Amino acid sequence: MACVVDIPLVEPSPPGPVQPSVLKLIREDIGCVRQRDPAARSHLETILTYPGIHAVIWYRIANRLWTGGWRFPARLLSWFGRFASNVDIHPGARIGRRFFIDHGACVVIGETAEIGDDVTLYHGVTLGGTSWFPGKRHPTLEDRVVVGAGAKILGPITVGAGSRVGANSVVIDSTPPDVTVVGIPARVVRPQLSHRRVVGRIDLDHHLMPDPVGDAIAVLLDRVEFLEARLTHMQRRARDAGTPTTQRPNGTMPQSPMESDNG
Repeated sequence: MACVVDIPLVEPSPPGPVQPSVLKLIREDIGCVRQRDPAARSHLETILTYPGIHAVIWYRIANRLWTGGWRFPARLLSWFGRFASNVDIHPGARIGRRFFIDHGACVVIGETAEIGDDVTLYHGVTLGGTSWFPGKRHPTLEDRVVVGAGAKILGPITVGAGSRVGANSVVIDSTPPDVTVVGIPARVVRPQLSHRRVVGRIDLDHHLMPDPVGDAIAVLLDRVEFLEARLTHMQRRARDAGTPTTQRPNGTMPQSPMESDNG
């Protein structure tokens, strides 16, 4: 007599997303340059003369070695890329597609940094850590972020998608998406969706930044002007009412008739 045993069937897990080849990623990195830099005239010129592209190419290869378990060769290749391009990208960093470093020089990207797609960095940018402990200690830049020259983004924070970081800013707190941050420490100076949108392209007008110090001074000047006008109006009313407004020799104001009667 046959014995039937129910064996639970285990459904195969769905396959994960297929990772693009290194060659495809490099082609996309080179192709996005002409969209973001009017000085780029051809792909050949971009490949031969852009140190930011050289740094990204070395990173793409070193990152595949790193994820494949070849840690020392990855670090050695990363060191060579830093020596050749003056851009230091740790091979363990996770960088998305169409990544561009304009005027590539003195850029530092730490080991646990994460960068989304269509991100643009300018020279002197640092994605640094603020802890000696292992684990996530470097920032995350979501898609379409633009970081101006000399900006420092420190710690395991997140810069929201579509945000822009002003030049020489120091970002130490996470930011919402689609905002502009400037200053030391960086603060949001434009609310969401207030800056100009470029349909189908990345907004690279990171120089169009407000001046928060100038705005504060303008508010103070307006307040001083209002108070001076109010004081002039009160003096005119007192003069029309016959109340003396001249000061005594000791610098105090004379008493009003009501105060004199009470005295």
